[in-house]
Amino acid sequence: MTVYVFGHRNPDTDAICSAIAYADLLRRTTRPDAVAACCGPPNARTEFALEKAGVEQPRIMMDVRPEIEDVSCRDVVTACDEDVFFEVYQRMSQHKLRAIPILSRQGHLTGILSLPDLLELVFHVDDHDPIHSRQVHSSLEKICSAVGGQYQNQVEIDRRETMIVMVGAMSSGGFTERLHRYPAEQLLVVSGDRPTIQVPALEHSVRGLVVTGGYQLSPGLLRLAEANNVTVINSPHDTATTVLRIKSARSIDSAILRDFITVSNKQLVEEARPTIQRARQFMFPVLDDEGRLVGVLSKSDVNNPPKPQLILVDHNEFTQAVAGAENADILEVLDHHRLGGTLRSQQPIRFINEPVGSTCTLVARQFRAAGITPQPEIALCMASGIISDTLFLRSPTTTDVDRDALAWLSQIWSGNLEEFAQEFFEIGSALRTCSSGQVVLEDCKEFTEHGRRFSISQIEEIGFDLFWKRKDELQTALQELTTNRRLDFSALMITDIATNSSMLLMSREPDGWDEINYPRVDRHLYELAGIVSRKKQLLPLIARILDSAKPSTLIRS
Repeated sequence: MTVYVFGHRNPDTDAICSAIAYADLLRRTTRPDAVAACCGPPNARTEFALEKAGVEQPRIMMDVRPEIEDVSCRDVVTACDEDVFFEVYQRMSQHKLRAIPILSRQGHLTGILSLPDLLELVFHVDDHDPIHSRQVHSSLEKICSAVGGQYQNQVEIDRRETMIVMVGAMSSGGFTERLHRYPAEQLLVVSGDRPTIQVPALEHSVRGLVVTGGYQLSPGLLRLAEANNVTVINSPHDTATTVLRIKSARSIDSAILRDFITVSNKQLVEEARPTIQRARQFMFPVLDDEGRLVGVLSKSDVNNPPKPQLILVDHNEFTQAVAGAENADILEVLDHHRLGGTLRSQQPIRFINEPVGSTCTLVARQFRAAGITPQPEIALCMASGIISDTLFLRSPTTTDVDRDALAWLSQIWSGNLEEFAQEFFEIGSALRTCSSGQVVLEDCKEFTEHGRRFSISQIEEIGFDLFWKRKDELQTALQELTTNRRLDFSALMITDIATNSSMLLMSREPDGWDEINYPRVDRHLYELAGIVSRKKQLLPLIARILDSAKPSTLIRS
């Protein structure tokens, strides 16, 4: 089963690069099925880093809750709406199926056929309409195949039509009298080696004559059959067996259920389950967005779908994890943030949480502990995460462990990290390339402190010139984010890499905010000299302010 290595929502470079690198290490050690994933597309800087390293972007997955395609059977056995009983019954018996999807000749789903409805074709007896039980809608070609017979004469054997089966088991006089009750072109006469039955049938120009017991028509009677356009089939079986096999050549068309329920392969299992459980169908066709049959599903398939297996990197809270993570099996956590308190697991898990500047530092340490040297492209990938999260070792979150890890990675990647870091920070300004709504979602994380839910987004820029031009629209976008997510407030931290300082823009301030002790330069805007770390500097500051405020106080607009 695939294990997905995920960074947090609205992923930054460290989240994506640590997922890629750790998935690579797992594939080389204990989990060859490890796949790096992320909750959204990488930002411009991360794209630059991955392109420079020559590493593929992780798989984008916005939700890990099981979909119908995850639990359906994709090896689908089907039947055609032009098939007959014995063909479909043999197929269903071979594969032990209770129901089967029916396709048209063009491959379009037209219905489903259950085993009880299929058996009704042969074994149903209608006391009110005795003719109905002797009617067979099929072709002479299908009938010959059903009885395992051979032709002595063929006339339009592939034409589909409704035939009335008449067994020549009575006297010739009684047979001839009954023969004239029905249209000759609909009659299929079944007889052993009895010329007294065969002659009147051939003279009456019946649609077909089935000679049982392995017998054949004499040359004279065969010429009569040819003259009157009568198809002649030789059956190797006795009359009773032959008649039963003829009935098994009935077309399945009348037994097909045309009013049935289908499910989309992309529908969540938990959403589809109520409809599936209430339905009376045995089997549910699974369709893709183009309406093509891609699988089948039974009721039992949706009862206990397999849980996805996840490894979380660069976060440890469900509020920051991919949607559906709370119902997944969390196998490991590799992180350098505070403990959020929302993570739970049913089994013991490996949990690595260290006060370092980057999750990629922890992944690099895992490589070294395993005695494995990463490929140069993976080394640059990890270096990118460290450079991004520590502002190239200038952030107060930087530790000697980060410095040592970056030095080790620089020996593996042959390029110049100084030049790479300069290019990395110069490219992909969010303020230059993104809408205001996208900017406030850039590296956005939600927190809960002292009963207050809020978000902090962070972007890195070179200088504040672009920020001043867009300040008002960014403040509006923050207010919309607060409203849409029902938060108490939202903050945007704009960090100037050149001066190691930040501006803090708020949607609104909570009570007690006067204790921030940093200069207010405009409405909802504060200058944070020397503050560059959301994790180590800004979040603890906000937590202290909220702690000092009275629980009953309100948010200031």
